Parts: sequence; structure tokens; C-alpha cells
Amino acid sequence: MSGSIVSPELRARIRGLMTPIAIGLGRLGLSPNALTVIGFLIAVVAAVAAGAQLWLPAGILVIFGGVFDLFDGALARATNRVSKVGAFMDSTFDRWGEGVVYVGISAGGLAAGLNPVAILSSAAMASAFMVSYTRAKAESLGFAPGTGMANVGLAPREVRLVILTVGLVWAGIAGVGPSGSGDLVIDTALGLIALLATITTIQRIAATLRQAAASEG
Repeated sequence: MSGSIVSPELRARIRGLMTPIAIGLGRLGLSPNALTVIGFLIAVVAAVAAGAQLWLPAGILVIFGGVFDLFDGALARATNRVSKVGAFMDSTFDRWGEGVVYVGISAGGLAAGLNPVAILSSAAMASAFMVSYTRAKAESLGFAPGTGMANVGLAPREVRLVILTVGLVWAGIAGVGPSGSGDLVIDTALGLIALLATITTIQRIAATLRQAAASEG
């Protein structure tokens, strides 16, 4: 299966680059699950920054948290500590962290009088959650075994984080309100996430239906 901007080969290369750093963190006494929780806490700090309209720090924290999130899986694989509990923790805190960030952006938008930011952030969050849900449900029912569904769709989590980071960082640099163009950039980034995530959800539904038809035929 394909259709994702992030190919399986690219994912594998990035994971390979993260492994030495993850092993170093493990030598400091951090477990894969501890790294998962730290990544979530970074997302919480990013959300607080966004709520305070500190758009540039929020953007930097979002991408830093996204990169940091790669370490837990890399450490688990490198130390043979891969487990169902670890996979559950990773997936759960990833979704939780992403949702918290969108809530922070909505709060920051409302505080700044930028109602479109709040609305589009909510739309982006809903669409992003549907991307995750379709994968989780499909895999729980036996479709796309392994991580196959992760390779379906235009906007997996990595793509959404990059788009969001660009929007937040640009807003922090350009400024928001009448004197800057940052609010327009945030609107565009959030709208793009909502659109691409919706398309990704549809792609994953279609992929699941094709598999179901093939298995019945």
C-alpha cells in the first residue's frame, strides 16, 4: 500500500538516525516508556506556549516533541524491549499530545481574538483523530497487518507536525494581527492539516474496503 508522503524507506532511514541518540538516552537510565511520557510533556508545554500566544516557542516545541517521540520506539527496538504495552503507551500518548497542542492553539487564537484560528484548530484536531482512528480500527479488525496502514494517506502524523510547525514558527516571526501576516499563515496551516487529514481518512477507508472486498472475493 502507498499514497503516503512519508515512504516506508524514509521512515526506516529516520529511525536509523535516531537509534544512536535513543541508545544514549537509554544509558542515562531512561526507559522507552519514560521517553514516551517525556514526549507527551513536551507537547503539553507547547500547548501552554500556544495558549499564551508564544507562537514561535510553540512551533519549536512541537517539532522538538515530534522528533523526541521517535526515541522511544528506537530505544525499544535497539534494546529488545518492544512490547504491546509500549506500543499502547506510544500510540495513546501520541494522540493525546497532538490533541493537547490543538487545544492550546485554539485557546491562543481565542485569547488573541482570532476566531478562525480556534475554529480551524478544532477542525484539524477532529480530522487528525479520524486518521488515527481509521488505522487503529482497521488493524484491530485484521486489515493492514503490522504497520501497513501507516503507509496509506497523504498526511500521517509526521506530515501534520511539519505543517503545524511551519505555521506556528512563521506566525511567531511575522507576528499576528493587523501588523503581521502570522494569523493568515496559522489559518492556512490548520486548514491544510484539516483538508489533508480528511483526504487521508478517506484513503484509509477506501484501502480497508478494498481489502475487505479482496478477502471476500
